[in-house]
Amino acid sequence: MSQPAMINRYRWYELVGIYAGIFVFLSFILSPFVEGFLVSLKPLGLLFSSPYRFWPQNGSFDAYRSMWVSVPGFARYIFNSFFISTIVTAVVLVLVVPSAYAFARFRFRGSGALLAAFLAVNMFSGAVLLIPLFRLMRSFGVLNTYFAMIVPGVAFLIPSGIWLLRTYMMRIPRELDEAAFVDGASHFYTLRRVILPIAMPGITVVAITTFIGSYAQQFIFALTFNSKTEYMPLPIGLYAYFGRQEVVWNELMAASFVGIAPAVVLIFLMQRYLVAGLTAGAVKQ
Repeated sequence: MSQPAMINRYRWYELVGIYAGIFVFLSFILSPFVEGFLVSLKPLGLLFSSPYRFWPQNGSFDAYRSMWVSVPGFARYIFNSFFISTIVTAVVLVLVVPSAYAFARFRFRGSGALLAAFLAVNMFSGAVLLIPLFRLMRSFGVLNTYFAMIVPGVAFLIPSGIWLLRTYMMRIPRELDEAAFVDGASHFYTLRRVILPIAMPGITVVAITTFIGSYAQQFIFALTFNSKTEYMPLPIGLYAYFGRQEVVWNELMAASFVGIAPAVVLIFLMQRYLVAGLTAGAVKQ
């Protein structure tokens, strides 16, 4: 006789509590985005009117049209952010996949200390290392180029990628490696033909988190290492809406939603693989 689903075992008041908790949690998470979207629909002169109106009066999408005029070349800013994040993600994956495999499968002297050092890197803010990074970029002659933002992005995102993918690869049975070695396969062949297909959900998680991290942390590097508009990313374009006399809040909110649209679309398309990677290993086969 089949057992009823776990959700059907709850009493009605327990279900009410569960769904009420979910509703409260989602309200806290989504309310800033809802408010930001409503601000983008309001005329600038009515944003600070009293009494405050949650739902916009005379709301329109005019800000979504005027934002392109207020900051010329805004599409270029979006392209730069997407391009930089894509390159950073590709480089991080190329370096992280073999590194995570090595830390997950091999025992060598200093591996624990090296992993701890990787974790310590994430504790430092990019602002702390701006001066050394600036001197390093200047010595390599890559200031005012894409590389000035790609290189720091890769350096700061590799440690978290190694930790995430190493944990995932440690769940893959070692018997698969041993079977491949018995058949005469090398470590590289085993990684490419045996481990990578199984680890694709985990690699997808690392790719998405790396892309989002790179998309979000470009402001301070761009402001310090770049002075040419054609290489500036999205955060600098958003900063342009902060005028000397006032902040054009409705256009700023509209530009923010337009700017994050590529990342949202990417996550939406990859959500199936993201969920698979996050839940892999949760149920023992």
